[in-house]
Amino acid sequence: MGSTAIEKVLARTSGKPGARAGDVVYPIPDMMMIHDGLVREVKVKLDQIGITRIAAPDKVVMVSDHDVVYGSQRAADRGAFNRKAAKQWGVRKFYDVGRGGHGHIFPMEQGMVLPGMFYFDNDTHATNAGAVGAFGIRVGGEISRVLATGTTWLEVPKTILLELKGTMRSGVQARDVGFYLARCIKNGQIPIDLDYRILEYAGDLDQFGFGARVALCSTPTEMRAAGVFVPPGKAVLDYCRQHAKREFTPVYSDPDANYESRHLIDLSAIEPQVAKPGNVSNAVDITEVAGTPVDHAFIGSCGSGMYDDLLCAASMLKGRQVASNVRLFIVPGSEASTKRMLDDGLMKIFLDAGALMLPAGCGPCNDAVVGPVSAGEVSISTATNNNIGRFGSREAKLFLGSPWTVAASAIAGHIADPRDLAPDPTLQHEMETAYV
Repeated sequence: MGSTAIEKVLARTSGKPGARAGDVVYPIPDMMMIHDGLVREVKVKLDQIGITRIAAPDKVVMVSDHDVVYGSQRAADRGAFNRKAAKQWGVRKFYDVGRGGHGHIFPMEQGMVLPGMFYFDNDTHATNAGAVGAFGIRVGGEISRVLATGTTWLEVPKTILLELKGTMRSGVQARDVGFYLARCIKNGQIPIDLDYRILEYAGDLDQFGFGARVALCSTPTEMRAAGVFVPPGKAVLDYCRQHAKREFTPVYSDPDANYESRHLIDLSAIEPQVAKPGNVSNAVDITEVAGTPVDHAFIGSCGSGMYDDLLCAASMLKGRQVASNVRLFIVPGSEASTKRMLDDGLMKIFLDAGALMLPAGCGPCNDAVVGPVSAGEVSISTATNNNIGRFGSREAKLFLGSPWTVAASAIAGHIADPRDLAPDPTLQHEMETAYV
């Protein structure tokens, strides 16, 4: 019997001829990542037990993406602590504020995360690595053990195969596919449990560009998936070869790999989706909530912060105005995207429309350290989740949609169907021809 892609990755990094779901392994990662929100906690714990050096500082990537604009003394003090920690640990790949962007976006853009790679992360959204055919897994506070020893134990996860067949309709984007999947799991139409599973996509995947593949990896994270895997096609491999910081070997599942289950989604049957407040699985066709007044909108996060997501939003906003009752925040996923928006004119489109630009990073998605909502307000965004209180007040209502849906809603002043607004034809062409 063959192996899944993730079984192959964990076998390689564990020095074993093979690995099967359920095996306990101690993989040696190609990379380790820790973000600004956990550095102090980890370093204090290690210092207390006398560990002042980390096992492989050359493999560590430290990013400042959660609290980029210091809105408090506490945030400024944490940033100062992190800079000292990076120096004391000898971490050279330290991407402080203004240096990289979102840790689950810019390492893929820059060729640091590559097909076939494996890394440990303290954050759940390491699943984004699946967009390029890599495997990143969250270990939470156990990242301290990884930093101290170079590894920790893992149980090899089971893999579920999801085939995407057909072509998406006009106005439908990859985030809609994710919301639809969550909806189908909740109502039992797709009878699976993603808790500590790998979700592997198959089928008609060539229609999904880089940003769309990142979006496909986003929603399963909120359903407790251990990882997501999108087999890298030619366009992905070409991009990665152009930007790679090291050699890499892509991996693919064998035809006779052992999947826990196999399922199918007909892409042509999906309408634009909106996740109602409380959970990504509360998704409905947009017609069920269209017309709901909106006060707050946000386009970004590691689910929809790629350059092509911003291009989608700009195509809807060009020549139009954000409604007077709406605050629209635009948050690029990387500093490279910020510079590209400036060079390509997207930033002018956003500013002319009345949007507010925030620096690259998590933006409001990090528990609203910037751009919060007030009690009674309604938000629609591309955030990774819409759990109660995510953007501040627990009395606010948080909806989720695709970049097109959020942009259309910001213009209308209420939740609006993106199919009712034609995107700018020039930017539409760029969207169809650009890869990243």
